[in-house]
Amino acid sequence: MPANKNRKILFTDLDGTLLNDEKQISAGNQAAIDEALAKGHAIVISTGRSLPSALALADRLGFSGEGCYIIAWNGGQIYDLYHERAIYSKTLSRSLTRPLFDMAAAREIHIQTYDSTHVLSEHDNQMLRDYERFTGHHYRVVANIERVLNVDPYKMLAILYDCDAHNRLEAFRQELLSAYPDIISSFFSSDTYLEIVPKGVSKGSAIRWMCDYMEIPLENSIAAGDAQNDISMLEAAHIGAVMRNAFPGVAEHGNYVTEADNNHDGLAEIIRRFML
Repeated sequence: MPANKNRKILFTDLDGTLLNDEKQISAGNQAAIDEALAKGHAIVISTGRSLPSALALADRLGFSGEGCYIIAWNGGQIYDLYHERAIYSKTLSRSLTRPLFDMAAAREIHIQTYDSTHVLSEHDNQMLRDYERFTGHHYRVVANIERVLNVDPYKMLAILYDCDAHNRLEAFRQELLSAYPDIISSFFSSDTYLEIVPKGVSKGSAIRWMCDYMEIPLENSIAAGDAQNDISMLEAAHIGAVMRNAFPGVAEHGNYVTEADNNHDGLAEIIRRFML
């Protein structure tokens, strides 16, 4: 089948991009998405969140028609909403959970992972409760992660709240990459969230995979994001659209910066400028 030279594909981050600060989608963003889909273009939610969390949001948005996809877990899983099936998956080995949980505990850093239904942690704390509130993904506190985790997880997440959180997490990241250079990748999704995923997994690699899978030229791809875990997709897409409200240092990795932020239909600006 020849590539679809006219169809465009938008990869959009959720928090700080598609969603406003109240974790809602604006009427303006919703209308622009609906118009793009009606014209046959594809819209892909691309998030570090779990698939269950992203699916719940997609259901709330009525985001289920042809051309609707989710990239979850920072690229670890790709899901076709129209056909209701996963089309790509890559996981960590569950054997990594004990050593990584122990490494985090030694640095007094919260760490969590995921089974098919819940966030799993060995300690209850404010970071875990906040994560559930932000994402809607329920958690379980377990005594021993090795005895409970019965699937290979898509990711682990290290979280820290203090005045030196980013520096402490960066030191932890370097320790992880030194210990497991051929097994994991690790990057920030905010100053206090450190993502730990399989080697080679990123939003950028997911963009390249999806364009090939859907036979859409990479030249027809647009990525929209605001955070460090969006950098790989901003660089991979033909148009890397950075939100005005992006974290410092992210804008240099794109080739367009929005005039509006995520609270004022910034994503609609991107869709109308580059898709419609």
